[in-house]
Amino acid sequence: MNMRETLLSERLANFIAASSFHDLPPEVVAKAKRHLLDTLGAALAGTRTEPARHARNVMDSTGAAVGWGRAKGANPRDAAFINGVAAHALELDDSGGCDHSGAVVVPAVFAALASTERPVSGATLLHAIVLGYDVARRVLEACGGYAAHNSRGWHSTMSCGVFGAAAASARVLGCDARGIGAALGHAASFAGGLWGFIHDGAQTKRLHSGRAAEGGLTAALLAANGMGGATRIFEDVWGGFLRTYAPESACPDALLADLGTNWKLMRCSIKPHACCRSIHAALDALLELARHGPVVQVRVRLSVFVHGMCGDFTPVNLASAQMSMPYALAAALVFGRTDIDAFLRRAREDERVAAMMTRIVLEPDPSLADLDEPDVTVAYANGASRTLRAAIALGDPRNPLDDDRLFAKYRGLAEDVIGVEGADALARAVWNIETCADAREITDLLGGGAHTTLHTAASELV
Repeated sequence: MNMRETLLSERLANFIAASSFHDLPPEVVAKAKRHLLDTLGAALAGTRTEPARHARNVMDSTGAAVGWGRAKGANPRDAAFINGVAAHALELDDSGGCDHSGAVVVPAVFAALASTERPVSGATLLHAIVLGYDVARRVLEACGGYAAHNSRGWHSTMSCGVFGAAAASARVLGCDARGIGAALGHAASFAGGLWGFIHDGAQTKRLHSGRAAEGGLTAALLAANGMGGATRIFEDVWGGFLRTYAPESACPDALLADLGTNWKLMRCSIKPHACCRSIHAALDALLELARHGPVVQVRVRLSVFVHGMCGDFTPVNLASAQMSMPYALAAALVFGRTDIDAFLRRAREDERVAAMMTRIVLEPDPSLADLDEPDVTVAYANGASRTLRAAIALGDPRNPLDDDRLFAKYRGLAEDVIGVEGADALARAVWNIETCADAREITDLLGGGAHTTLHTAASELV
């Protein structure tokens, strides 16, 4: 008898196939609902952005899948791409997973719903989403973690997120362990995504979530159709994912560590600020310090890694402004808010913001670890100064948004697209998703109607 050791991807696929909604602790279920609602709100608002419009123009198919925020349907794979782009288009989607797991996994599973005639309950859908978050983050940790993988130039939202989308879609499609393993094998060859966008504020970043969602769904569809996939993707072999993408930082044991007990969704954050998560703690500290008087100068001691990612003093568009710590801090002081309006063109062209940015100093400190939160020091008009570090940013699972603030964020994003009644109905459906016999009922609530103005130039958020 030919005996061999079970491969890492096979062990992961076996777990995914055997896992059940009833295995999820109540706190995981509750958090999954919050992230699903948050992702759908961000995506609905994102349908009004320029990147989403470009995605629709290119992927303008017809089919059974719902193009969120509009009446027209789409081919499932196109819908996964379009809705994935929309979910990340405003930088308001969650973080701390692959990094942006919601914008990858949620569009993929909803598109998978339209790709199968098998009944899929709300509980099954939510369970698949949790599995998708788990797999995407585990692959990133097997690459050595966020800083190690992303500092090499890979954007983990796409390079690792595609595995989460594949796993979650395969569960919705009803694949067995062999099929799930094949989907993961295909996903390894669909991985990609580079940080090259950071140098000129390119909208390419917005495409990564859509491409990961579409790639993961496609991988699962091929596997469900019987197409076998690579199996030695996480072993140390030539052509393996980890040897190729993380040759110096790979930690394959992390892929399966505490599987089924340490649910990676629980480490994910929901954003209160409309910008890169690496800026949030600095904003929290600055907004607290600004309560004590007029601020005339800001100095930020931050890690070299975050400085390289978020240190741009000359943002040229929405995407680059949302990745710019100097801009975000200046806008927070000028406008007193950090929602999407503080980053749009009218705000970016405000001379007060430009003037305030000249009073911000970034001091990269090599002694800080890559993801250490920064120290913020302000000088006040009266000559006094104060320093503060927000050790745990608002929205972190250890410092979460309360339900009132979460729902306020969601409503502010969703109501302009699907109306007040539509947004309320969608929120109720998500909050009671485990009682839903057919998850397509939720999909139906995501289509646009009289409230959406997607095709008017005035509706574009840039």
